[in-house]
Amino acid sequence: MSIDYYQNHAATFFDDTVDVDMAPLHRRFLSLLRNPAHVLDAGCGSGRDALAFATLDCAVTAFDASPALVELAEQHCGQPVQCLRFQDVTWQSEFDGIWACASLLHVSEPELPEVMQRMRDALKPRGILYASFKYGRGEREHHGRRFTDLDEPGLAALLRQVTGLEEVETWTTGDRRPGRESERWLNTLLRRTD
Repeated sequence: MSIDYYQNHAATFFDDTVDVDMAPLHRRFLSLLRNPAHVLDAGCGSGRDALAFATLDCAVTAFDASPALVELAEQHCGQPVQCLRFQDVTWQSEFDGIWACASLLHVSEPELPEVMQRMRDALKPRGILYASFKYGRGEREHHGRRFTDLDEPGLAALLRQVTGLEEVETWTTGDRRPGRESERWLNTLLRRTD
């Protein structure tokens, strides 16, 4: 359902998100990574963050599930972007950091523990995963997209179903898009424990 939405609205989504300033979150994430870092932009959307990380001397691998967004992201960040779903990730101990900004929230609640395990397995030992979810609890559908919302207890319950991943820091922020500051986001930084 969500992939169809992004296929049909790729250009609008790109325009709405490509220029959002994510630098404060980038800094918080990158401060925990070794330098130089290999970063996976998981569900990269417009390619905004992949380009930012590459500019900051990271090696970047990026993927998105929408072929239309993959094409736009490749044009924007000037590097290959893979067309891949979270459920199909098979990397093992590959990345210093995984950036999953507003992307894991499209994974259904029943599938989320297995997907989080895949993210953990793709990290190098002591690697860092950043993820953000709309603040709330449970699954919902909104204008053709499915969302899994999380709050702090929901995140804690999710992490109890994933082995080898510990919480470093969790906090809430407003949306960084103009006019949407009242929308709340749950941000979390997680570390592979071995």
